[in-house]
Amino acid sequence: MNIATATATARAKGPIVWLNMDQQELDDAYDQIVYAPNRDQVGKRRLANSAVALTRIGKPERYAYGPTPIEGLDVYRTAKPNAPVAIFVHGGAWRNGTASEFTVLAEPFVQLGAHFVVLDFTNVDDAGGSLFPMVEQVRRGVAWVYKNAKSFGGDPTRLYIAGRSSGSHLGGVVLITDWQKNFGLPPDVVKGALLSSGMYDLEPVRLSKRGAYVKFTDAMEEELSTQRHLDRINCPVVLAHGTYETPEFQRQTREFAAALAAAGKPVELIVGEGYNHFEIPETMANPYGLLGRAVLELMGLKKGA
Repeated sequence: MNIATATATARAKGPIVWLNMDQQELDDAYDQIVYAPNRDQVGKRRLANSAVALTRIGKPERYAYGPTPIEGLDVYRTAKPNAPVAIFVHGGAWRNGTASEFTVLAEPFVQLGAHFVVLDFTNVDDAGGSLFPMVEQVRRGVAWVYKNAKSFGGDPTRLYIAGRSSGSHLGGVVLITDWQKNFGLPPDVVKGALLSSGMYDLEPVRLSKRGAYVKFTDAMEEELSTQRHLDRINCPVVLAHGTYETPEFQRQTREFAAALAAAGKPVELIVGEGYNHFEIPETMANPYGLLGRAVLELMGLKKGA
C-alpha cells in the first residue's frame, strides 16, 4: 500500500473536488513525493550520472535565445553533419530545474547522430505566478533553434521535442504554437514529440494546491491546456507514464492520448510498468530504455546506424 492510499484509509473523506477526489486526494495527486518518496535519491543519481557523461561527451555550447540571463540553451553537438535535433524541456513543477542537470540524457543522442538541446527558462515564482512567461520563452527557444540549427550542424527541418513532467506541459503547448503568426516560421517547425508524465488540461491542476503558487486565470487555463487545441497539433506524439505515478498524472496522459486518437492524430501511448514519476525519465538516457528507444525511433535513429 502506498503512502497516499494509507493516508486516504486513515481519515474521513471530505467533499468531492475533482472526479472522485476530495481536496486532500487531489492535492496528493499533484504532489509527486507522496507517490515517489525516492525523489531526492533519483535526483542525486541524475546529477552524478550527468557529471560522468560530461567527461565522455564534453561540455555543451551555450547560446542566448533572449535578452535575460536565464534565456539560454545548451547544445550538445554530435559529430554527424546536418543532424536532427532533440530539444529537451525539463520539469520541476514549473518551479525548479536547470539545463546543466541533464547531460546524462544527451549522451545517447550525441553518440547516435543527433544534437541534444536543453532549454533554460524562468520559473513560475520569478514570473509572479504566471505560466505565460515560461511558455513564451520556451517557444522562443525552439524558434531560435530552428533559425540557428545550421550554425551548429543541425537540420532545421528535423526538430523534435522531448519533455517530462511540467516540461511535458510546456512541450505540449509548444505543439499548439502558431509558428507562422507569431514567428514567421513554417507551421511544422516540430516534427515529433515525446512527452512523459505531463499535464495537458489545467482545470484539475488549478483546483489542486498548485493553485497556491500558480496564479491561474481563465485565460491561462484555456490557452495553455493543450488538450483543448488538438486541431493545432500537426506531428506525431508519443506519450508515456509510469504505473507508480500519481492517479492524475496517469489519467492526464491516458486521456490526452485518447483525445489525440479520436481526433485522428498520430499518437502512441507507452506505459512504464513499475516506474514512478522520477524513475521513468532515466530510461531516456538508455538507447534501449523505454523512453530512449521511443524517442530515437521517432527521430529515425537506431542503435548502430
